[in-house]
Amino acid sequence: MIRVLVAEDQSAVRSGLVLILGSAPDIEVVGEAADGEQAVSLARELSPDLVLMDIQMPRLDGVSATRQVVAEELADVLVLTTFDLDQYVFGALRAGAAGFLLKNTEAKDLLEAVRTVARGEGLIAPAVTRRLISEFAAKPVREPTADPAVLDGLTRREREVLSRLGEGLSNAEIAARLDMAEATVKTHVSRLLGKLELRSRVQAAVLAQELGI
Repeated sequence: MIRVLVAEDQSAVRSGLVLILGSAPDIEVVGEAADGEQAVSLARELSPDLVLMDIQMPRLDGVSATRQVVAEELADVLVLTTFDLDQYVFGALRAGAAGFLLKNTEAKDLLEAVRTVARGEGLIAPAVTRRLISEFAAKPVREPTADPAVLDGLTRREREVLSRLGEGLSNAEIAARLDMAEATVKTHVSRLLGKLELRSRVQAAVLAQELGI
């Protein structure tokens, strides 16, 4: 059973999300939060597997709440967003969000996204990921750029895999592109995340974009 905390300030939207999630036999909504501070507090109290986090919320925004939840290793975070919130989304990904989802996503896709993140597969909808990463890369970001020296500990193959993550490719797509087994790709992803001290593939993709590899 996947235990989910829903953090959304609009009660009608929150109720709809809870209704959709509750319809799945393998998903349980363990709590609801109306703002970022409550989301962090409930994550500490309830220990959910995943927090479905809205970006724009009162008291504490979704980016800051995501940063706290990830820093304390309370749960994985799946961010709810729209395309007109580029900088907010970029901040959430850098804060360690495991993935993101558009608010107009169909119910079945919402359920599958939750299952995907729960399995530890951070990138949601590679095509959407590529589009967002491309938009982020084209916009100036006020946060400091990563130090290229962080790549020194990676093997040539790990750098190649990191570069493909930056393109938003799935494991299967990376395997096809680099002519290797999908299981080998998973191993490389796991190792490079450990070496770079990153929690998710999404963070790795953003890092690859920042470094231009």
